[in-house]
Amino acid sequence: MTSKFKILTPVLVLIAAPAFAQEMDAAIDVNGDGMYSFPELQAVDGELTEDAFTVMDVNGDGLLDGDEVAAATDAGLMPMSDG
Repeated sequence: MTSKFKILTPVLVLIAAPAFAQEMDAAIDVNGDGMYSFPELQAVDGELTEDAFTVMDVNGDGLLDGDEVAAATDAGLMPMSDG
């Protein structure tokens, strides 16, 4: 791996990550608060149950933040479509 590639990789990740997050917000976070509510998620996945949402809502605040969404996706609890 070249030195340039080692330096550019973190920069590219920092540039791409917010773009992906914004795309997710547009598709799911209807009210733009940066959190995912049960109704917002159920609108894109009609099979989502309140029980499943509660399992994903680790802090119990009734909303999923980015960390909870990532953890749920990684655990296979909330598969995300690519478009």
